[in-house]
Amino acid sequence: MYNRLMGKKATFAFILALLTALFLKLFIFDFIIAQGQSMEPSIKNGNILIINRVSYGIKLPWKQVYLIRWAFPKAGEVVVFYTPAGDLAVKRCTQASDKNFYAKGDNGIASYDSRSYGNIPVDNIIGKVLGY
Repeated sequence: MYNRLMGKKATFAFILALLTALFLKLFIFDFIIAQGQSMEPSIKNGNILIINRVSYGIKLPWKQVYLIRWAFPKAGEVVVFYTPAGDLAVKRCTQASDKNFYAKGDNGIASYDSRSYGNIPVDNIIGKVLGY
């Protein structure tokens, strides 16, 4: 009886931990691996980046629109976003207005950024890079 009860508790604890981790990854924090040299020297190819998904508001992962927004990116912040072509990008915000922002890579001409594809809607932002 004791072993059966402990087995149920362990299963419940495992499922609860899994659901908590999934919630945190989808809505609060995320981790990605940087690819390419566009943000060198500050972010190198292969660096693991910690993304704060709630820096600018609450957004459902499958939607492109924020449900609630409390901030906009500021010049100098490194953000993760979808480019107009739908690719995932990590760039530094250089200008921001209410609906769009301009992003550039730290590696000058070796970076494919807003100089090539223009302004990006702020709703394309996934989150702000906290650490790398």
